[in-house]
Amino acid sequence: MASAGQSARSRRGGIIEGINVTPLVDITLVLLIIFIVTAKIVVAPAVPLDLPHASQSEEVQAVLSVVLPAEGPVQVDGAAIDDAALRERARAALSRDPQLRAVIQADRAVSHGRVMTVLDTLKAAGIARVAFGAVRPEAEAHAVERTGHQ
Repeated sequence: MASAGQSARSRRGGIIEGINVTPLVDITLVLLIIFIVTAKIVVAPAVPLDLPHASQSEEVQAVLSVVLPAEGPVQVDGAAIDDAALRERARAALSRDPQLRAVIQADRAVSHGRVMTVLDTLKAAGIARVAFGAVRPEAEAHAVERTGHQ
């Protein structure tokens, strides 16, 4: 009996003679499956964008330029107008060209609410393709050097 108790004790606290690799393989396969599934999600863009395509053709793309200065009325293609006239002008431009894109260029000091109001007005007029104008940082730095102030 002593030898039976001895062998049971040596199995519990003695040297491990073999390693069970089945759990290690299971965990590795689960991690591999998770990696494959998430890789497909990461590749797909989260926000679909309608980006313009560069071309070498002679075709000119119609753009409705909307400028929001810090103070003063909205300017559409260089002419100062109010919000009601903006909707009518946008509808007229869209009727001339169904592929019309609007570009909103807002001053930094313009509130977010004012930009959203113009965006809603353009959407109500039927313009679905809208871009926001921005200045590249290096172009902005050159402008500051020329004028001497920000």
